[in-house]
Amino acid sequence: MSIIDMLSPQLHRSWSLLPVRLAGGVGVLSHGLAKWGRGPEKFAKLLQYIGAPFPLPTAWAVTLLEVFGGLAIIVGLFVAVVSLPLIGTMLVATLSIHVHYGFSSVNTIGLTSAGPVFGPPGYEINILYIAALVALSISGPTVGSVDAWLARCR
Repeated sequence: MSIIDMLSPQLHRSWSLLPVRLAGGVGVLSHGLAKWGRGPEKFAKLLQYIGAPFPLPTAWAVTLLEVFGGLAIIVGLFVAVVSLPLIGTMLVATLSIHVHYGFSSVNTIGLTSAGPVFGPPGYEINILYIAALVALSISGPTVGSVDAWLARCR
């Protein structure tokens, strides 16, 4: 009998999604920090280009959502609630930008003596983030999360 067989289904499920929560949270946080570092005003130019309403306030909202939402996912705080707007932003990004570049997140468009030249990313990563957020939302709290701690305190 393996160790996994000895674990209860609840414990196994909560441990199995821990890496998904951490990797997904770090990924979302990284995207938010990149927007923050470049300045949401630059992201607003992209939003304006694709015709998004209120590009500057939207850029700030998405930046803050990704920074604080990523942190919330990492620590496991209100994961199901935070996931909804994050899934929304991923869907908008997928349907307005990434879908035009195909599925692959790594589009090699050339090769130079310095190495490969990459084009715009497709929607592959967006689908993976959406899948991770949906899985985390419907699974319940994972090991080491604030949500699990709050559930134990109730």
